[in-house]
Amino acid sequence: MPTFWRLTSTCGRPCRYWQSDGGTPHLINIQFHRKVSLSEVCFFLDYQHDESYTPKKLSLRAGTTCHDLAQVHAVDLAEPQGWVTVPLNGIDAKGDPTTLRAFFLQICVVSMHQNGRDTHIRQVKVFGPRETTHAGTSFSTPEFTQFAVLR
Repeated sequence: MPTFWRLTSTCGRPCRYWQSDGGTPHLINIQFHRKVSLSEVCFFLDYQHDESYTPKKLSLRAGTTCHDLAQVHAVDLAEPQGWVTVPLNGIDAKGDPTTLRAFFLQICVVSMHQNGRDTHIRQVKVFGPRETTHAGTSFSTPEFTQFAVLR
C-alpha cells in the first residue's frame, strides 16, 4: 500500500514499544508533507504483557494541522491481544464509500486498562488505499507489487 508508516523497529515481531511519559491523554501526532488518503490504522497491543499499560479507549482525529482536528473514529478496547484494525473510510449521504484525506493524523490514548497512567503501544501502521497500476503493468506476486506505484 502506498501510504505506510511504522512507529517501532522492524525486528520481525513487536518486541519493542512506545511508552508514554506524562499526563493523559497521550498523543501520537503524524504529519504528512502532502494531503494523503488514509484507509486504516492498525495497532499491535498486548494486554497479556502490558496489563495496566494497555490502551482501553483510543480516539483518532484528522485535519490540516493540529489546530483543526476532528474526531473520525473512537475505539473501545477490551483486553486486546494482537493487531487491532481501525477503518478510516466512511459512508457519505448517498451511501457511497468515502476516503479520509488529511495532512495530520492524531492518535489519542484517552484511557488505559485498570486505570493505568502510562501506556505501551507496540506498533502502529497507517495504510492508504491501494492505487491501481498504469499503462498496462500488472504485478501478481507480493515481491513485485511493492513496485506497483512510482513516487
